Amino acid sequence: MTTFSEVYTNNPLQLHHIIPLDFNSLQAVPDSHIWPKSDDDVPTSDEYLSIPIVDLMDPDVVDRVSHACQTWGIFQVTNHGLSPSLLEGVEEETWRLFSLPVPEKMKVLRLPDGATGYGTARIAPFYSKSMWHEGFTIIGGSFVEHAKVLWPNDYKRFCDVIDECQKSMKTLAHKLLHIILKSLNLSEEQESNWATMIHQSETNALQLNSYPTCPDPNQAIGLPPHTDSLLLTILHHSNTSGLQIFRDGGFGWVPVSSFPGALTVNVGDLLHILSNGKFPTVYHRVVVSGTCHRVSMGYFYGLPVDSTVEPLSKVEFPMYKSLTVREYIGIKNECHEKALSLIRI
Repeated sequence: MTTFSEVYTNNPLQLHHIIPLDFNSLQAVPDSHIWPKSDDDVPTSDEYLSIPIVDLMDPDVVDRVSHACQTWGIFQVTNHGLSPSLLEGVEEETWRLFSLPVPEKMKVLRLPDGATGYGTARIAPFYSKSMWHEGFTIIGGSFVEHAKVLWPNDYKRFCDVIDECQKSMKTLAHKLLHIILKSLNLSEEQESNWATMIHQSETNALQLNSYPTCPDPNQAIGLPPHTDSLLLTILHHSNTSGLQIFRDGGFGWVPVSSFPGALTVNVGDLLHILSNGKFPTVYHRVVVSGTCHRVSMGYFYGLPVDSTVEPLSKVEFPMYKSLTVREYIGIKNECHEKALSLIRI
């Protein structure tokens, strides 16, 4: 059986696409990181335009989550089961990681054909300019050996927090997907099959992100506009988050501020396909700040790599052809934004 990490070996990156800048040494934004601007780059100032907040203990949670997925493709959840102390611990360890000197972080640099470790975003090759961002990707137990390199005498602290976070995030992702699938009116057999597949899934990753303070944030970008490839993304970020989503209808870019204690959940490409386009995959970006260094933690949740993805509900006109998770990730790694259009029927 193909593992999630092995999917990326067929799409190796050039080394210069992996290595972040030493941001702390810069007094100005270098040309390599200056992004062209357009009129639609300015975020909306409509204070009433905010994404839905869903209490997972609400008796109408299925309807509320379904409505949020259909109308926004993104929502925030409360009563999600992750304790404040765990989230604080993850944030503390994220700061500890990215505060290390650059030569130390480079010891766990992601390999060109690898999926885990330190480096910039995998979407880097699709852009002529670089991102004001550094990341650390974790799949399964990959973090243990990396932590031993970074903190030979104090790695257990990092490992314990990350291990608990992965388990808690997976439990939450399972719960959310069950809720979402109920809204697609599946047969009992389909629900049973999906329940089994969900619990077998190891196609998930934990991503720690750092967006250092920028000398001129109007020239740079943390992450450029993109969609996420898998089913769901669950994000922990503070009120200083630079996350923005693109909202049609003349609204443009909408800032996403985290409701206290909430986690942000967004629809990815695979869930968009399974819903036959009923749930929009969210086009989003991250802007940077001139006054504060930001960090965040994202959990990307998918299905077994060799499982088949196609519209779930019985529809007369399916929008997308049937393919495996591995095939779709391969297309996305090669074609990026064109991936969904290439599998349309």
